[in-house]
Amino acid sequence: MKAIVVGAGIGGLTATLSLRRAGCDVTLVEQLPRFTEIGAGIQLAPNATRVLRRLDLLDMVAAQSTRPSHLSFRTWSDGAEIVRYTLGREAEDGFGAPYLQVHRADLQQVLAAAVLPHSVHLNTAVVGIDQDDECAYVTTASGERLGADLVVAADGVRSAARQWLFGADEAVFSHTAAYRALLPADEVTDLDLSDYALWLGPDRHFVHYWVRRGELLNVVAVVRAEAAQESWTAQAEPGEQLREFDGWDSRVLSVLDRAGQVFRYGIHTRSPLARWNIGRITLLGDSAHAMVPFQAQGAAQAIVDAAVLGDALAGTKPAEVPAALDRYALRRISAATSVQASSARAGHDYHLPDGPEAQARNARLVAYAAENRFGPHSASWAVDAGL
Repeated sequence: MKAIVVGAGIGGLTATLSLRRAGCDVTLVEQLPRFTEIGAGIQLAPNATRVLRRLDLLDMVAAQSTRPSHLSFRTWSDGAEIVRYTLGREAEDGFGAPYLQVHRADLQQVLAAAVLPHSVHLNTAVVGIDQDDECAYVTTASGERLGADLVVAADGVRSAARQWLFGADEAVFSHTAAYRALLPADEVTDLDLSDYALWLGPDRHFVHYWVRRGELLNVVAVVRAEAAQESWTAQAEPGEQLREFDGWDSRVLSVLDRAGQVFRYGIHTRSPLARWNIGRITLLGDSAHAMVPFQAQGAAQAIVDAAVLGDALAGTKPAEVPAALDRYALRRISAATSVQASSARAGHDYHLPDGPEAQARNARLVAYAAENRFGPHSASWAVDAGL
């Protein structure tokens, strides 16, 4: 069985490894000339780390990660703790895999190192995908035409493959923008910051957690916005993030003030699809279900997609590929769409104005802790259909 994966992000790399585990000969095509260190922190809940264990990569990723002991929800103005949810060893025991926080580049490096070098085609832009009854094809910018039994399009939130398959369909601006930064641990030791905290305020929220074995503090500060560029490399204006969070707890302002390089990007999503695949071609990851990051499940959902895809293709003959891709999509569409919706609801709840609505939200968060000590995010961590 031969497969082509388009896009070497987290989803594409994991798909390459999962398909190889299923017995496929995989070619990975990426338009960038090299694997680059972009982005910052990624949270890997047990649904994702369970897949990394199957790929024999969990120990290597964990060695570069941080394991938070808990998640603390806090009030924007004074940092008062609203509720605390359990992570750490208890989450690992409860869900069969750890909760990790890792720098995106560290995760990408582990995944890329596991991909066979000869199977990677870097600096190769894809300009077309098509198929016939027996084969799927990728056409590159250089005019090369690659054929395989299936093509997996993991080409991100701005997926061209999605439009080739299903017609014009643009990414949707979520009306939120995020400031992100990384701070060395020794620059914030005086601030008494918890492992992992989420501060809630009117039209804004602020998240911090540790990555790279606790050496770096990852910061994400989200605001309502009328417009924002969708770019991992666009820098904020000097002091812009401080003005956006004026009046917040002094620890939040200190972190934002001490951040050296601050990036600002618009958060975009994709509308849910009724199907992800046609014939021998399928979508995976953000190309299928890009979501707001407010339940920290974007990368995890792509990783689970990859595992389910590998399971669906294992033992499959070339003639059976369309049916196998149907099985993959059937197992994943409902779950991913549900996480998309719950992430959007979480963003709404995080940004409620002070007053009765925020008080009711806080009461719900506290009540949930009495029912489930792992918090509302954990609804998506359960084992997916035998993974």
